[in-house]
Amino acid sequence: MKILALDSSGLVASVAVTENGQLLGEYTINYKKTHSQTLLPMLDELVRMTELDLKTVDVIAVAAGPGSFTGLRIGSATAKGLALALDKKIVSVPTVDALACNLWGSSDIICPLMDARRQQTYTGLYEFTDGMLHTILPQCAVAISEIIEKADKLNRKITFLGDGVPVFEEYIKTHISVPFAFAPAHCNRQRAAGVAVLGEILYREGKAEDAKDHKPEYLRLSQAERERQEKERSFQI
Repeated sequence: MKILALDSSGLVASVAVTENGQLLGEYTINYKKTHSQTLLPMLDELVRMTELDLKTVDVIAVAAGPGSFTGLRIGSATAKGLALALDKKIVSVPTVDALACNLWGSSDIICPLMDARRQQTYTGLYEFTDGMLHTILPQCAVAISEIIEKADKLNRKITFLGDGVPVFEEYIKTHISVPFAFAPAHCNRQRAAGVAVLGEILYREGKAEDAKDHKPEYLRLSQAERERQEKERSFQI
């Protein structure tokens, strides 16, 4: 089972290839460049370094959202283009679930935080039981105050990770009641390897889709759409 995975849902761009439970290669970068500049060159380099014949890939897994609207579109367009050219299926992997996979096996409650602007976060609550990831709160877009309140009610230690941590760190420190920790650098951002791991699970559950049916899962309207609706409401008043 060979999986090509892509994640451009946030600030990080990442591509990976796994085969039969082994990570063959991963290229991840968190730098001030757009995903349109980085994703395809990273993929080309990964293919070159692993001597990968793309035709041997079984399925393409992509972080399907939530996340940056532009980043999600770039990742989805890249996955669809590859899937169509190679006649492969796509597995849409929930971004927040894949981020939680970075802490596989942790005994803590896991709370990924992605900065969604306006004091909101793309987040969820997870735990590992019996060696598997289990969802306590499915990925959602909520205010940081709401997720901290829900985390407190679990009355267990929480580990936070994601690009939302630097944004909300002070709020967490001053408002949370339960013990908490922040994940270290090697596992606190999106990784395509996590997308591949979940992608294989979803694929074996029969959740692959044709390229033409794939679309990102935004969870909320874009800023432009929100502004348009606000203007329409003001005209109605």
